[in-house]
Amino acid sequence: MGDSENGVKARKTVFVTVGTTSFDALVRAVDTQEVKQELSKRGYTHLVIQMGRGSYTPTKSGGEDGSLAVDFFTFSSSIADYLRSAALVISHAGSGSIFETLRLGKPLIVVVNEDLMDNHQSELAEELAERKHLYCAGPPTLHQIIEAMNLESLLPYHPGDATPVAKLINRFLGFPDD
Repeated sequence: MGDSENGVKARKTVFVTVGTTSFDALVRAVDTQEVKQELSKRGYTHLVIQMGRGSYTPTKSGGEDGSLAVDFFTFSSSIADYLRSAALVISHAGSGSIFETLRLGKPLIVVVNEDLMDNHQSELAEELAERKHLYCAGPPTLHQIIEAMNLESLLPYHPGDATPVAKLINRFLGFPDD
């Protein structure tokens, strides 16, 4: 299972994105041995981290010893190809990254930046997690979410009716429900 015909393990990539910001807590979390081991145990072979303006540099690995191969970069003119080739996406809670990933039908773990004041992004992530479109974590709970996740239980996101999202935004802004 997961092997190709010649016995070589098929490439299965996890793509991590922090967007244009600095989110060292997320990069540190995915760079821990426990997260990397759990991803490897689940059959993932490569971890690609888009680290943005962060100052923490993750540990590169070629994966020669059978462990997860790890690579990183700061920015790319487009992350679309990375998202398309990923078997799992771990993302900051920016709405653009969330909806682009969901539109591609990719399994998604959104990691909320708990250091942000007035973090409206967490409300979006939590609402979509409640609707079973994605998993939601904080940097300290990422390992547990990966360990417990069942990607088969996620429901496809079908864009179109913006009413629930508009109501959530209106509630957040203090407008009455219609």
